[in-house]
Amino acid sequence: MARSLLRGDHLPLRRCLGRLDEADRDRGRHTGTIWQTAAVSPGGLDPNADEAALPFERLDFVYMPSRDVASDMRWFTETLGGRLIFAIDGMGTRVAMIALTEEPPRILLADHVEGDRPILVYRVPDLDAALDALESRGWKRGRSIEIPHGPLCSFSAPGGQRIAVYELARPDVEEHFAGRRDF
Repeated sequence: MARSLLRGDHLPLRRCLGRLDEADRDRGRHTGTIWQTAAVSPGGLDPNADEAALPFERLDFVYMPSRDVASDMRWFTETLGGRLIFAIDGMGTRVAMIALTEEPPRILLADHVEGDRPILVYRVPDLDAALDALESRGWKRGRSIEIPHGPLCSFSAPGGQRIAVYELARPDVEEHFAGRRDF
């Protein structure tokens, strides 16, 4: 970060503008914190900088590979004190969603996720536009799939980190599955 400041690059700064509540959800809006993104240069806030400086809206999920979802779920809830949102066994796979904090990201323990590294799943407002923007910076498309929340594209960074971006097309999925306990 210090090197960026010395070069004169703009760094993103987020500022809380307020929170949306249940009344907002009733009007078709998502609940949660409203953030405004600005850019900071060595001289302070830059009013001419692009307010959409950050590429993603927020980290919603961390998909974690699990060889034993039921056992891992118990550890995350009993030992760490997390709240189980759902535990689904369907179509030959097990997935458990756990909240460790009031706000996302949610932990998703999944036996169908290959490898040992977690996948950081970021929300974007428009998946096609986000993928086009990433491609314009030299990024190569990965695998596209549908998750219950909407369309997703996953990929790996050159260092092996696993990242996915998705568009929240079905915002009521978590609420729909909340409380379901198949195992």
